[in-house]
Amino acid sequence: MKDISLKKNERIDDLERNGYHIIQDPERFCFGMDAVLLSGFARVKGGARVLDLGTGTGIIPILLEAKTKAAHLTGLEIQEDSADMARRSVRLNDLEDKIDIVTGDIKEAGSLFDAASFDVVTCNPPYMTDRHGLTNPNDAKAIARHEILCTLEDVAVQAAKLLKPGGNLYMVHRPFRLAEIMVVLHTCKLEPKRMQLVYPYADREPNMVLIEANRGGRPGMTVEKPLIIFKEPGEYMPEIRDVYGY
Repeated sequence: MKDISLKKNERIDDLERNGYHIIQDPERFCFGMDAVLLSGFARVKGGARVLDLGTGTGIIPILLEAKTKAAHLTGLEIQEDSADMARRSVRLNDLEDKIDIVTGDIKEAGSLFDAASFDVVTCNPPYMTDRHGLTNPNDAKAIARHEILCTLEDVAVQAAKLLKPGGNLYMVHRPFRLAEIMVVLHTCKLEPKRMQLVYPYADREPNMVLIEANRGGRPGMTVEKPLIIFKEPGEYMPEIRDVYGY
């Protein structure tokens, strides 16, 4: 592991995959289970070119590099501090030849990259539309959680531009917006093809949904069996341990 300088409040976390580590700042934002689940849900074929929209500190490209045989991965991030952390994490893991981090706006992604140039687009977008009560809309955590700098429609529109015909968008979101998600994807000619609801416990309501949509695909969607995270507090279900590497 390379010796990489850390800034104030930053730390290096072990990803327990391929010996990879990631730089994070708890004062800004740390990746959660949603990013890990998305990296496990996405199907990336050998030789694929992958774009992660709103990559944050680069967790999804780094995990996908560890789990797949993608030819190249790119992370797009609007917040320069997060993008800088992502670049240093890429260097930390000697992945400069496999992963690029680009600073830029999701809404302008179609002009930053060539049209129809990616086989896979991933996104763990802001979930919340209501900004009520936000004391600082420019805060990194607020930007990650609320649709301040980009919306669900922005993500779908840009993904449709950048995916090759037949390419797939993989997204993690919240079930309470599922109806809206399906309408937006269909409108952008991203046909929902696969869905999986994620439950914290077997007796709770789902709190995440994983979605695969295909550019130009025909109607018809598979609903996979529910994914349950915890058997009991602090103990992951065997499927989580097996599939996601815990």
